[in-house]
Amino acid sequence: MFAPYLMNAWIAGTMIAVVAGVVGFFVVLRGSTFLAHAIPHGAFAGAAGAVLIGVDPLVGLGVFATAGALAVTFLARRARTDVVTALALVMMLGLGALFLSMSTEYSSEVFALLFGQILGVSSAEIVPMALMGAACLVALGIFFRPLTFGSVLPDQAAVRGAGTRAMPILFALVVALATTMSVPIVGALLMFSLLVGPSAAARFVTRRPASAIALSVCLAVATVWASIALSYLTDWPIGFVVSAISALLYAAARAVACAARSRRPAAARPQPHGSALPPVSAAESSAQVTLRGSVVLAEGSDQ
Repeated sequence: MFAPYLMNAWIAGTMIAVVAGVVGFFVVLRGSTFLAHAIPHGAFAGAAGAVLIGVDPLVGLGVFATAGALAVTFLARRARTDVVTALALVMMLGLGALFLSMSTEYSSEVFALLFGQILGVSSAEIVPMALMGAACLVALGIFFRPLTFGSVLPDQAAVRGAGTRAMPILFALVVALATTMSVPIVGALLMFSLLVGPSAAARFVTRRPASAIALSVCLAVATVWASIALSYLTDWPIGFVVSAISALLYAAARAVACAARSRRPAAARPQPHGSALPPVSAAESSAQVTLRGSVVLAEGSDQ
C-alpha cells in the first residue's frame, strides 16, 4: 500500500483533498454545486479537442474549464443560473462527443478525465498540481472576507458594494483552476464528490466558517486516504469509493445535526437572519451572526 510507486498517489490525493476541502466550502455555501458539477464534466470537451489537434489534454482542459466558468458567470447575471449552467454543460459535453467522433484513435487520457487515474500519477505531474493548488488557496485567502460575506449575506453585500460583481468571477476562476489541477488525476466524478460531500457534512457540524473549512479539509483528506487504501485492497474503482464515503459523511453529519436540534429547546434554536440563501442548518445560521461583525473588514479587503 505504501510502495514507492504509490507514494505519488498519496501525495497527489492529499493535495487535491486540501484544495477541494477549501474550495468546496464556498461551493456549498454559495449554492454553486451545479456549477461545480458542470465545470469538470464540461471541461472534458476541451481535453477531447486537444487530443484531436495534437495538443496536451491539460491545455484543452484548462481552456474549456475557464471559458465555461466565465460564460456561466456572465450569462447568469441576466438569466437563471441553473438554466445557463445546464445549457453550458450539455453544450460542452456535446462538443466533447463531436471531438471524440472525429478522432481517429482512442485516448486513454481523455477517458481518465471522467474516472481518474490517481494510482498512476507520475512525478512530473506533482509540481504543476502543487502550483495550481497553491494559487487557489492564495486567492481564496486574499478574498476570504468579502467572498464569505457575499456568499452568506448576498443582499447586504449588494447594498454595501462588497465586491458583488468581482467575487463571482473570481470564484469561477478558482473553481476552473481547481478543476484543471484535479480532474486529470482523480477524474470529474471523484472531484465533484470531494467538492460537495465533505464540505456539506462540515456545514452541519460546525458553527464558524473557519472551523467549517478546517473540518471540510480534514474530512476530504480522510476520504481520499481511505479511498486509496480501499481501492488498493479491493480493486474497486476509486471514484466509487470516494463517492460512497462522501455520501456516508453527509448522511452521518445530517443525522447528528438533526439529533442535536431535536434535543435543543425551541427558544434556544438560532433563527435565520434575512439571508437570501435558506439556512441548511443551525451551523449556517450561527455563521451568519458571526459574519455580521466582519462587514467593515469585508469591505476593506475588497477595496
